[in-house]
Amino acid sequence: MKGHSDCPISKVALLLSDPWTMMILHYLNGGPKRFCELEKALDGISTRTLTLKLGKLAQEEMIKKNKDGAYITTKRGRGIKLVEKAMTRYQAEYL
Repeated sequence: MKGHSDCPISKVALLLSDPWTMMILHYLNGGPKRFCELEKALDGISTRTLTLKLGKLAQEEMIKKNKDGAYITTKRGRGIKLVEKAMTRYQAEYL
């Protein structure tokens, strides 16, 4: 989004540009998960898509692997709960 690099809405929208990203963070905010656990929880996601999304989230410092090899959210990833709460509220009021 050329010209919108300073817009906070654009930055967040680009980061969360697909439903899988939010769902991955939602499940990881519930506690550490291994790849296979995420794959089971995210019905319909392909192995390739999950691999790519986890890589992107790690690159964005939203998640990392713990010493046991499970994925966990970072402080930045846990902050997504603010967006999740707003989405839940919006859904309840308007959808």
